Amino acid sequence: MAEHRSGRPFVIDGAQYARWSRKVFEEMRAGGVDAVHATVAYHENFRETVDLIAAWNRRFAEHGDLIAKARSVEEIEAARASGRTAILFGVQNPSPIEADLGLVEVLADLGIRFLQLTYNNQSLLGAGWQEYEDGGITRMGREVIAEMNRCGIAIDMSHAGERTAVEAIERSARPVTVSHANPRWWRDTARNASDRVIDALAAHDGLLGLSLYPHHLARGPDCTLEDFCAMAARLAERLGTHRIGIGSDLCQDQPDSVVAWMRDGRWTFQTAVNPNGPPVFPPQPGWFRSNADLPGIRAGLVAVGFSAAEADGIMGNNWIDFMRRAFVRG
Repeated sequence: MAEHRSGRPFVIDGAQYARWSRKVFEEMRAGGVDAVHATVAYHENFRETVDLIAAWNRRFAEHGDLIAKARSVEEIEAARASGRTAILFGVQNPSPIEADLGLVEVLADLGIRFLQLTYNNQSLLGAGWQEYEDGGITRMGREVIAEMNRCGIAIDMSHAGERTAVEAIERSARPVTVSHANPRWWRDTARNASDRVIDALAAHDGLLGLSLYPHHLARGPDCTLEDFCAMAARLAERLGTHRIGIGSDLCQDQPDSVVAWMRDGRWTFQTAVNPNGPPVFPPQPGWFRSNADLPGIRAGLVAVGFSAAEADGIMGNNWIDFMRRAFVRG
């Protein structure tokens, strides 16, 4: 079980795309959040992604008393020791690598540590969960998986189709994450993880980050903390407690226009049909509306029967263990 030399367990959120501001960063500190995997880009190309990384560098300069850039567990530990929240860069779509395998290493050098092989659609690497047919990992996808393994970028299959996700998990030489999703048996949407994906993660020592985004929750915004933690307890019986984390998918303070960008990007002139209705952000459940609420989940986990050590693992220590194995270069 990973922990800082001070003995305090880690608190880590494995997926966020908030409208970044000093208020959000202050809430991270209020919640004692040690690290956040922050989405840098969705549908942007390489040059646009570089601009977004530059914008993050300006945030680090302006809010350096609250946040710090991190590319490794050691840098997470250093940020934490200085009283700051470590920010890890991730990309939710492989569009920044365009059709150039060499850009994988360039993105790694720029600090990208998580990259999804697909978003909702077919990419050059594999199929997203909303495609009509899932043909699995493509020829380029096989090359990119190997290069991500070499460069220390964690493979994230949160928006992938089932076949694509399982093939990536089985092909990767390093552990794979589904950083923000829940079991499909709990909330029946293809965006959540099927038993087949969960079993593949278990067999290859991956990690599932449990999502707090309302469309991924049973009963949506009305989901209770007890319901969420009871789901985690049932999941642990199949996946193992040490393979579960939190990936809240928090989109705090984002305007509804961002939902349209997430869903539609630039690939269509029409608003995509979505069973969740028009492109607006749903309200968060009352027990999780910001980073300041993150520590409260631990009490809920203990209340449904997790030990203190198991709850600490889900709240962040399991992410640290995963990163130690996934971020290795070579």
